[in-house]
Amino acid sequence: MRKTYKIEVDCANCANLMEEAAKKTEGVISAVVNFMALKMEIEFADGADENKVMKSVLKACKKVEPDCEIEL
Repeated sequence: MRKTYKIEVDCANCANLMEEAAKKTEGVISAVVNFMALKMEIEFADGADENKVMKSVLKACKKVEPDCEIEL
């Protein structure tokens, strides 16, 4: 399953770092952060709990940019 989320990110470099952090999260097959559109697209692994995975993605992204927000 693929889903798109609104994301608050301050710079393109942070967006790239957040994309890499999201890709390393368990349950994520792929992640793309579009800095200009302020959107994050996540493809979930089969059977992954979307809410649990996104909480982990948000936690990983906050390590890159503490004031990051993802509309879950």
